[in-house]
Amino acid sequence: MGELNHINTEGNAVMVDVSEKDKTKRRAVAAGTIAMKRETFEMIAGGTVPKGDVLAVARVAGIMAVKRTPELIPLCHPLLIEKCTVDFILHEEESAIEARCTALVSGKTGVEMEALTGASAALLTIYDMCKAVDRGMEIRGIALLEKSGGKSGTYARK
Repeated sequence: MGELNHINTEGNAVMVDVSEKDKTKRRAVAAGTIAMKRETFEMIAGGTVPKGDVLAVARVAGIMAVKRTPELIPLCHPLLIEKCTVDFILHEEESAIEARCTALVSGKTGVEMEALTGASAALLTIYDMCKAVDRGMEIRGIALLEKSGGKSGTYARK
């Protein structure tokens, strides 16, 4: 396990110094799920939610969140995002929707926080657009699925 590098020797929060790191191609994938009533799931899948195309709006929200991550997460480095996708997997048998966010950058620090933020924002947007018909929706399991690049190499969730 690595050290906590956002804390200095005096115990103060600091932004990590990446000035000596090599620029590498970095990629991260994160996902989470929102579970809902069968009726809500069918409305989203059928495109009949009164507020509009829920997944299209959630996709845009996820991408926007990736680009704004340093404004939300203290000490997170601003990155020039080179590519970002937000995809949805409909799990009909569970009345759940999985949001999967992939972020890519060539830089000195990873994009894990950006991918996690994108997946979270996409799920929150689904909740927001459907809360009038289903306040009991549950967001769960937001996690990093994989990352590559940088000194620590590749990670894949088991």
